[in-house]
Amino acid sequence: MVERVEADKISKQTTTKVWNIHAFCRRQRLPQEEEKRLTSLFGDFAEASELLHNAKRAPRWRY
Repeated sequence: MVERVEADKISKQTTTKVWNIHAFCRRQRLPQEEEKRLTSLFGDFAEASELLHNAKRAPRWRY
């Protein structure tokens, strides 16, 4: 069944942010091994929340 949708009734909410994994790793300064792990896990693209929750970062210790 086809239903007509008026342009005024369409929601203008933002969509989920999808990142290129290479660009995400470069921006977050992640090592090449972590980029390979994320690429094998998700492919070339993933949602921002998935990347942030699955990225492993080395701790930065302050003395």
